[in-house]
Amino acid sequence: MQKSKTILAFITLLIVLFLAGCSGLGTATLDARVIAKAANTKTTAIGDVVRINWRRDDVVVNIDGLSFPPAAGLGSWAAFQPNSTGENALLMGDTVVFQDEVDTAIDAVFRHGLNVTALHNHFFYDEPKVYFMHISGRGPAAELASGVKAVWDAIRQVRAANPQPATRFAGPIPELKANIDANRIESTTGLHATIKSEGIVKISTDRTGSMQSTKIGGAMGLSSWAAFSGSDELAVMDGDIIMTADEVPSVLKALRDNGVHIVALHNHMLAEQPTYYFTHFWGKGPAIELAKAFKAALEKQAQYKK
Repeated sequence: MQKSKTILAFITLLIVLFLAGCSGLGTATLDARVIAKAANTKTTAIGDVVRINWRRDDVVVNIDGLSFPPAAGLGSWAAFQPNSTGENALLMGDTVVFQDEVDTAIDAVFRHGLNVTALHNHFFYDEPKVYFMHISGRGPAAELASGVKAVWDAIRQVRAANPQPATRFAGPIPELKANIDANRIESTTGLHATIKSEGIVKISTDRTGSMQSTKIGGAMGLSSWAAFSGSDELAVMDGDIIMTADEVPSVLKALRDNGVHIVALHNHMLAEQPTYYFTHFWGKGPAIELAKAFKAALEKQAQYKK
């Protein structure tokens, strides 16, 4: 009898300890001082979230004729929250970028193990054009904060070299000539190439999904494509790649590794299955090299396709 009571008491103790442990989940905290030191900036706390901020007052922005006050919406920020075990932090953030800063910012994001989750505008009739790059990450808080600092420092270096944002990409402007070799584009990418008006060559590949229980495909906009304008010697490539969430980092990195500019990352639909994201891009150079860059992105994407 005594033995049974002892066993019962032991089991009860284990249950109490287990429940106590469970009740502690989600109560992990981050050391704001560690984040402040890694990011070399001040922090603020909202509950268990630690935030850092950078107001973009280094460039004067006019919106709809108004000299826009930075406090009204030109703020970069990053927020850190502990996960349930406290072993790692979750990062979300939004960084104000001007057009000539985007390449540098994205490259820094990837160098420091972070991800780009969106790139879009917030305004119309803004001079210079302002974009917002959302980022995310997971890992030790100090490493994440150091990564955000590196991204912001990279942007600052762009502005230090040229105080005013550029108005176009560097390099010569291609002439519109109807002599891009569609056959070479096709053989390089493995995708059927069609010749549009003004000699523009276009390639595309479709995906499938569903919306409101209805199957949809490329004709409804679920496609990746690239259009080549100019000449074989000097062309521009614009286009769109459709991706699921787990494909996004590899596709963006492949484009950047091949010198292609990311100009947008966003969704096009609501309530589709699976959820799709789209990146728009712009490249400039020999047409065949641009085609290789597009193919490289699709090949990286293929590693993740289900």
